[in-house]
Amino acid sequence: MADQDPSAPGRFMDLQDPRYAYMFGFLQADGHLAQGSGQKGKLTAEVNARDIEILREFQRLTPYYSSISERTRATNFSESHTSATWSLCSLEARSAINELGLPYGPKSMNIRPPRVDFSRRDYLRGVIDADGSVGYTNTGLPFVSLTTASTALGAYLCHYAKKITGAERTIKRNTRDGIYNILYTKEAAQALAAHLYYEGCLGLGRKKARAAELLNWVRPADMRVAPPRRRWTPKDDETLLRLNDPAAAGIALDRTAQSCSMRLWRLRTGKA
Repeated sequence: MADQDPSAPGRFMDLQDPRYAYMFGFLQADGHLAQGSGQKGKLTAEVNARDIEILREFQRLTPYYSSISERTRATNFSESHTSATWSLCSLEARSAINELGLPYGPKSMNIRPPRVDFSRRDYLRGVIDADGSVGYTNTGLPFVSLTTASTALGAYLCHYAKKITGAERTIKRNTRDGIYNILYTKEAAQALAAHLYYEGCLGLGRKKARAAELLNWVRPADMRVAPPRRRWTPKDDETLLRLNDPAAAGIALDRTAQSCSMRLWRLRTGKA
């Protein structure tokens, strides 16, 4: 009996398979599941034509008929933008993907990490490839970011990335459009990129290349390393309010008087 080809896809949408975990994360962030009358419907994912190879990988991983088409049109950003779209109509395939957590219709605020066992870093890489960025800032600092409307997804990235990088993030919607913008820079970005974009992983070629480039960054000798932030606990707040004196509280809590003064103001004004 011949050995099984390790590159061949396994059970469709088995999220413990790194390839399907990545594919599902990408589709959750950048796919669209439309429901028609009866059993009709379609799953689509549209990308810039430069990223068409990832759609071909999805097609290869899907044991149902699917198609890839290209079109060129004017957009707000370009007079001639060429995109590629992967389309899958199979009811069985759509049902499997829907049950895992890709809803029909508008989804941006409702998507969340799967409730089944899944390959976590591959899933998050799919999400970041679709809705995030990897590269260098205008000032030359390495960064990894995610833009999402989903509270569950944003919170999960923060929780997972803290284990990998030690960097803590608290998500907060921006006031302009209610979106979460989660950003990691410097060594945290390097650690996260190295973990997510490992050698041989499925992903967008251009982002895999950028992730590799981040490892070349070295912190300048004159760039200060900021100490990790200490979160205020209910017990800290209780001590601060009881003493009602930033200087005394700073000594008791081993914090600066300025930090205690700001926290006291926030507690009194209800902004904490």
